[in-house]
Amino acid sequence: MKAISIRNVPDNVYTTLQELARENHRSLQEQIKWILEQQVRLVEGSPVATALNWRKRLKGRKWTDTVEMVRKDRAR
Repeated sequence: MKAISIRNVPDNVYTTLQELARENHRSLQEQIKWILEQQVRLVEGSPVATALNWRKRLKGRKWTDTVEMVRKDRAR
């Protein structure tokens, strides 16, 4: 597991993080790690990320005209 060091954290942010940690019965480090994990989950599971993944997977495929296929099927 990697380690991250954050410098020059504003006093009000540090104080708020300490309060959140206390309220959630976590250490400051555990609280910050939890916040980071939640943010990553939001980004990875977002509809935008999902759409981007599908676009990458489907890039370069040739698509048929479904309207034309339905018309041909109805004409049979």
